[in-house]
Order: sequence, then C-alpha cells, then structure tokens
Amino acid sequence: MSRVVYFDCASGASGDMLLGALVDLGLPLDELRAELQKVPVSGYALESRRVHRAGLHATKVDVVIHHERHQEPPGHEHRHRGLREILELLDGSRLDAPVREQAAALFRRLADAEAAVHGTHADEVHFHEVGAVDALVDVVGGVLGLAWLHADRFAASPLNLGTGTVSMSHGTFPVPPPATARLVQGVPVYAAGEGELLTPTGALLITGYVTSYGPLPLLRPQAIGHGAGTRDTLGRPNVLRVIVGEEGPGLVEEDVVVVLEAEVDDMSPQLCGPLSERLLGAGALDVYYTSVQMKKGRPGLLITVLGEPAKREALEEIVFAETTTLGVRRQEWQRTVLTRDHVTVTTPYGPVSVKVGRRGGRVYNAQPEFDDCQRAAADRGVPVKEVWAAALTAFRTPGGS
Repeated sequence: MSRVVYFDCASGASGDMLLGALVDLGLPLDELRAELQKVPVSGYALESRRVHRAGLHATKVDVVIHHERHQEPPGHEHRHRGLREILELLDGSRLDAPVREQAAALFRRLADAEAAVHGTHADEVHFHEVGAVDALVDVVGGVLGLAWLHADRFAASPLNLGTGTVSMSHGTFPVPPPATARLVQGVPVYAAGEGELLTPTGALLITGYVTSYGPLPLLRPQAIGHGAGTRDTLGRPNVLRVIVGEEGPGLVEEDVVVVLEAEVDDMSPQLCGPLSERLLGAGALDVYYTSVQMKKGRPGLLITVLGEPAKREALEEIVFAETTTLGVRRQEWQRTVLTRDHVTVTTPYGPVSVKVGRRGGRVYNAQPEFDDCQRAAADRGVPVKEVWAAALTAFRTPGGS
C-alpha cells in the first residue's frame, strides 16, 4: 500500500490555506512553530483558530506580522527580499537539510517565474507581491508540514484560478497574475468564482509536489483536513481540502477508455487480421468485429477498438490507414476493472503463469496464460486443455503456487 495526499483545489489554494489544512489534519502547531524558529527571522507570530466557511468547519492559520522593525541579522531587514537574501537565510538556518534544500528549490522556481515575467535575471528579483516574512513562513511551513505527512505521492484536482482582477505593485492585472500563470504552465486549470483564488505561494507549493492531476484517485481515506481562506464566500466553502489515504493492491480500479467504431461493407475480411495486429501493437486494449446489416441490405462489419484516451489519435490513424472507412465514431466509457497480477504455478507439465483478478482481497477470476499452456503442451505432447486444467487445479490447491 502507498500513502497518497490529494489536494482538492475547488476554491484554489494559498500558503496559509495549506498550513491550515495541515494543522487541521493534526500537525502540532507548537512543533511547526519550533521548526520555523530555526530560520533566523523574527517579528511575526503564527496563530491558528477554528472558523466556518459557507457552513463548513475549517482551520485558519495566520502569519501575524508585528509592526515594529524585525529583529533580524544585519543585511536582512528588507521587507521585499531578493532571492539571494532568502537563500542566505535558509542556508544559515538550523533546518534539516532536506527541508532547507526543498524550500530553496521552491524559492528559486518562484524567482525564475518572476524573472520571466519582468524580463530580468532570477538573482535580481525582489518578491514584491509576496511579503518576505509571509512567504518564508508559508513556504518553509508548507515543506515541513508536507514532510510530516510521509506521503509516497501527491495528487490534485485541476486548479481553480478564480476570476476578475488583482491589484499588484505594478498595477491591476487579470487573474491569474503573471507569476501564477507561469507556475501553472502545463497544469490543468480552470476559472470559477470571484477574485484571485490561487495565489503565487499556493501555486508554488501545489505544483512543486503534485505529480498527477484529475479526480480523486481510488484510495481508502484515512484523514481529511480543511484549510480556510480569508474570505467567507456565499455558497462555496473557501477552503483547501486535503485528503490523505492509501492506495494499492486490493482496491478496485476505475478508469476511462475511449471506444472507436467504424462500419464498413466494402472491405475484404482478409484485412481484419493485419488491422487487429497493428491496433494491438499500438496499444489498443481490445479489438473486435461484429456482423451488421448496412444500407441497401448489404452485410457489413462493425469494427470496435478500445484504448486509452491519450492513444486515440494514433489508433484512429491506423483505422483510417488500414480500412476503407470514411469516418470513425468515438465516445468515452467509464469502466471498473479488477486489480490484476500473475502467479506462477507448478504443474506436471512445467511452470505456468496464471492471471489473477482481485477486488478487496477476494479472488474473482483466475485464468492460466494460454501461451504458456500451449508451449507446455507442445513440449510434453499432451492436449492443451490438460495443461490448462492442471494449471487451474494447481492454483486452487493450497500451496500449489
């Protein structure tokens, strides 16, 4: 089993929302404060409280900045620090090396995004849109909290950017602001709700950890945390929901397949064999043919191809190239499949691999691999059906595998 953390970003994400969700999951606030004190920055307090967002109970974490001048090492008094100053602070901290290195990598990425927007070099960037103390606490705190989860992988929903405009040091910009737009390049996003929902630090932390985007993956939830944003919006809980669960063998798999169909009545049946071979070789999950009656009473053939959505264009190209059809219909089907593995059993005719389909720990199907049975039958000079039956009996016999 592997431990998965899923970010539900229906209301976007920000650094303080992530901290709130982590504390809501059980991250001890005092431990987080103690770790953050290893960074030589003062003049702030980390506070947490329970709030409601559209009726949903959530945790709000705030970085409260003291108005008096920050008592920091010489040369670090800038409200809007540059990348070099932040890296020096991290390098001079007492944080564990993995946390220090991950936080530094995130700030370098943020600086690269800002530099690309302003047409300058990362070393010349000052983080005007992100208060220096706020950013340090959000990013370093996020790294500490996500490490505390001990996740094997991170996933997320498509990211909600929000709509409208946002006021920045250089003026008023449409949502998403330029740096955020850079950080979410190549990531599934959409726009809903009013205002800026995905902040630069939120985008930085989510995209810095997540390796897959889409619906909630198949898992067994173990804990759910809600981190509150500042606004309480009507009808939409302004929260970042973080779901922690386990995935692995024993869970039924759900996915989506694309179904391609074409009917022909002017193609030689001899072409069906090569067509199937090419389609299966290109990654089709299945290919089959159905006899149909077409216009003017002519007998025809319905060609059906199942495949992964990402391979649709390649499979369509083969259908057009290898058949006489002028068009291909397509649709997507959701399907439920058993988790599958292979077990090698010992038979009087030699080893045979058996494909096993399971769900929730229960074995639903077991089928000896026909190629193995055929090969063993040829070697021993016996009927294939005898090898097949022996393999199935060996699988069903305790200790036979």
